Amino acid sequence: MADCLFCKIVNREIPASIVYEDERILAFNDINPQAPTHVLVVPKAHIATLNDVSSQDDQIVGELVRRAAAIAKTRGISAGGFRTVFNTNREAGQTVFHIHLHLLGGRAMEWPPG
Repeated sequence: MADCLFCKIVNREIPASIVYEDERILAFNDINPQAPTHVLVVPKAHIATLNDVSSQDDQIVGELVRRAAAIAKTRGISAGGFRTVFNTNREAGQTVFHIHLHLLGGRAMEWPPG
Protein backbone atom coordinates (compact mmCIF):
# COMPACT_ATOMS: atom_id res chain seq x y z
CA MET A 1 0.00 0.00 0.00
CA ALA A 2 1.56 3.25 -1.16
CA ASP A 3 0.79 5.46 1.86
CA CYS A 4 1.39 2.87 4.61
CA LEU A 5 4.23 3.77 6.98
CA PHE A 6 5.16 0.15 7.66
CA CYS A 7 5.07 -0.76 3.95
CA LYS A 8 7.51 2.11 3.41
CA ILE A 9 9.77 0.69 6.14
CA VAL A 10 9.52 -2.80 4.59
CA ASN A 11 10.43 -1.31 1.19
CA ARG A 12 13.33 0.69 2.73
CA GLU A 13 11.76 4.02 1.77
CA ILE A 14 11.93 5.04 5.45
CA PRO A 15 14.81 3.96 7.73
CA ALA A 16 14.26 1.81 10.79
CA SER A 17 16.39 0.07 13.40
CA ILE A 18 15.84 -3.47 12.12
CA VAL A 19 16.35 -6.35 14.54
CA TYR A 20 15.15 -9.24 12.35
CA GLU A 21 14.20 -9.90 8.76
CA ASP A 22 13.28 -12.87 6.62
CA GLU A 23 11.28 -13.25 3.42
CA ARG A 24 7.91 -12.71 5.19
CA ILE A 25 8.58 -10.74 8.39
CA LEU A 26 10.37 -7.57 9.47
CA ALA A 27 11.00 -6.62 13.11
CA PHE A 28 12.30 -3.22 14.19
CA ASN A 29 12.65 -1.12 17.31
CA ASP A 30 9.72 1.20 18.03
CA ILE A 31 10.68 4.87 17.67
CA ASN A 32 8.59 5.72 20.75
CA PRO A 33 9.43 2.83 23.11
CA GLN A 34 7.13 2.14 26.03
CA ALA A 35 9.56 -0.32 27.66
CA PRO A 36 13.30 -1.05 27.51
CA THR A 37 12.48 -3.59 24.79
CA HIS A 38 9.78 -2.41 22.40
CA VAL A 39 9.98 -4.15 19.05
CA LEU A 40 7.35 -4.12 16.32
CA VAL A 41 7.00 -7.36 14.37
CA VAL A 42 5.20 -6.92 11.05
CA PRO A 43 4.35 -9.05 8.06
CA LYS A 44 5.89 -7.75 4.84
CA ALA A 45 2.53 -8.23 3.14
CA HIS A 46 0.07 -5.45 3.89
CA ILE A 47 -2.87 -6.46 6.11
CA ALA A 48 -4.61 -3.41 7.59
CA THR A 49 -6.10 -4.81 10.83
CA LEU A 50 -6.74 -8.12 12.55
CA ASN A 51 -10.29 -7.78 11.23
CA ASP A 52 -8.80 -8.31 7.76
CA VAL A 53 -6.93 -11.51 8.65
CA SER A 54 -8.28 -14.55 6.79
CA SER A 55 -7.59 -18.25 7.17
CA GLN A 56 -4.95 -17.78 4.47
CA ASP A 57 -3.06 -15.60 6.97
CA ASP A 58 -2.95 -18.16 9.80
CA GLN A 59 0.67 -19.05 9.12
CA ILE A 60 1.96 -15.48 9.06
CA VAL A 61 0.18 -14.58 12.31
CA GLY A 62 1.78 -17.61 13.94
CA GLU A 63 5.16 -16.56 12.56
CA LEU A 64 4.76 -13.08 14.08
CA VAL A 65 4.09 -14.57 17.51
CA ARG A 66 6.93 -17.11 17.29
CA ARG A 67 9.38 -14.45 16.10
CA ALA A 68 8.41 -12.15 19.00
CA ALA A 69 9.15 -14.98 21.45
CA ALA A 70 12.51 -15.63 19.76
CA ILE A 71 13.45 -11.95 19.94
CA ALA A 72 12.45 -11.90 23.62
CA LYS A 73 14.77 -14.83 24.23
CA THR A 74 17.70 -13.20 22.42
CA ARG A 75 17.09 -9.96 24.35
CA GLY A 76 17.21 -11.88 27.64
CA ILE A 77 13.65 -11.02 28.70
CA SER A 78 11.87 -14.32 28.10
CA ALA A 79 12.48 -15.80 31.56
CA GLY A 80 11.37 -12.69 33.42
CA GLY A 81 8.39 -12.13 31.16
CA PHE A 82 7.27 -10.04 28.24
CA ARG A 83 4.04 -8.76 26.73
CA THR A 84 2.78 -9.08 23.16
CA VAL A 85 0.00 -6.84 21.91
CA PHE A 86 -1.97 -6.38 18.70
CA ASN A 87 -4.00 -3.15 18.72
CA THR A 88 -6.98 -3.31 16.38
CA ASN A 89 -8.58 -0.09 15.12
CA ARG A 90 -8.49 3.41 16.57
CA GLU A 91 -10.29 2.84 19.88
CA ALA A 92 -7.72 0.17 20.75
CA GLY A 93 -4.85 2.51 19.92
CA GLN A 94 -3.94 1.35 16.42
CA THR A 95 -2.35 4.29 14.62
CA VAL A 96 -0.65 2.51 11.72
CA PHE A 97 -3.08 0.40 9.76
CA HIS A 98 -0.75 -2.48 8.94
CA ILE A 99 -0.97 -5.29 11.50
CA HIS A 100 1.92 -5.31 13.90
CA LEU A 101 2.72 -7.14 17.08
CA HIS A 102 4.26 -5.08 19.88
CA LEU A 103 6.88 -6.97 21.89
CA LEU A 104 7.36 -5.20 25.23
CA GLY A 105 9.66 -6.21 28.05
CA GLY A 106 12.58 -5.39 30.25
CA ARG A 107 10.43 -3.94 33.03
CA ALA A 108 7.51 -5.03 35.18
CA MET A 109 4.16 -4.61 33.43
CA GLU A 110 0.96 -3.53 35.13
CA TRP A 111 -2.57 -4.82 34.64
CA PRO A 112 -4.90 -3.69 33.33
CA PRO A 113 -3.03 -1.85 30.59
CA GLY A 114 -4.10 1.69 29.56
